[in-house]
Amino acid sequence: MGRTIYIRMRHRVQVQPHQMVVLNDVAQIIADDEMLNLLKELEIYQVSPKDKNTIIMDVMVVIKEISRIIPGTEIQVLGPSQTIIEVVLKKRKVSVPLFFLVWLLLFFGSALAIMNFHDDVSMQSVHQRLYKMITGKEVAQPLIFQIPYSLGLGLGMILFFNHIFQKRFNEEPSPLEVEMFNYQQDLDNYVIMYENKETLKKLDDH
Repeated sequence: MGRTIYIRMRHRVQVQPHQMVVLNDVAQIIADDEMLNLLKELEIYQVSPKDKNTIIMDVMVVIKEISRIIPGTEIQVLGPSQTIIEVVLKKRKVSVPLFFLVWLLLFFGSALAIMNFHDDVSMQSVHQRLYKMITGKEVAQPLIFQIPYSLGLGLGMILFFNHIFQKRFNEEPSPLEVEMFNYQQDLDNYVIMYENKETLKKLDDH
């Protein structure tokens, strides 16, 4: 391997406030044993209160620090060129009354949305017509259709989201998880694009 160093920047890492970020925190490293021990503890950045909760670590800063302590080495970068460093601040405890209030709002809001949708598409009229087509009788509430339909609607939502409380039915991600993953990816790309220059400027000032 000679004096070649291979590094792969991690996508996202979490650190504590005022923590000293070392190279091993933000990147995977392949090098000979002598350099590896030195590189793992290489100090890259000191977290401070003015950083708030997000720091973008660019690979150019890492290369600069490595070249400073081990000059003349060849550095090969694999994978992404930035790492998102998330500063984990102390979380506030969620109050039980507020949690219960949000739960009620979501529950009744979802119920009203489903009822309004079925009213818009005249679902009750559809059930009445189906009942008349099959039995030849007219009834105001064809429960023989409405009850199984309601149960099937709830079961379909459980299968669609692939969760019932904390239990998963299989390892396949649910559509909601996929959408949350895509949202997180878009958010990370936005942070990298619009905050990277500012972070590099702060690092140069140090």
